[in-house]
Amino acid sequence: MAVNYYTPEGLQKLKDELQDLKIRGRAEAAEQLREARDKGDLSENAEYDAAKEAQGLLELKISKLEEVIGNARVIDDSNLDATKVLILSKVKLKNLKNNMVLDYLLVAEEEANLAAGKISVKSPIGKGLLGKSAGDVAEITVPAGKLHFEILEVSR
Repeated sequence: MAVNYYTPEGLQKLKDELQDLKIRGRAEAAEQLREARDKGDLSENAEYDAAKEAQGLLELKISKLEEVIGNARVIDDSNLDATKVLILSKVKLKNLKNNMVLDYLLVAEEEANLAAGKISVKSPIGKGLLGKSAGDVAEITVPAGKLHFEILEVSR
């Protein structure tokens, strides 16, 4: 699995989710299994089969999350060029078609939240902005067509 970069807050959120799944999630799965087992013959108990399947999916999710955390790296933004758009850059853009001004923070894919103004560096807009500086015009191809953004400001 590839190395992914996170903010300290983003990595902590993943660790908290993993801890919750291990403690609360496993306890709930065990309780569901116990309740289903108490209902009698396991060979014809669909509820038991469903609880076993849910437990297997929970363990798979825990395993995947452990792998993601194991390959995660915290970004040290003190060594990044503050004049170029990179991960953890705050970017102020102007859509040249409608003159709308947008503010985004470029983050790792798992931390993206458009409502909070956080976009992934792997998204079409994120990819199109990487490496650009204030004053540059970025032509970005999105599913709806081509967009042209002027980069007004880049900061950390």
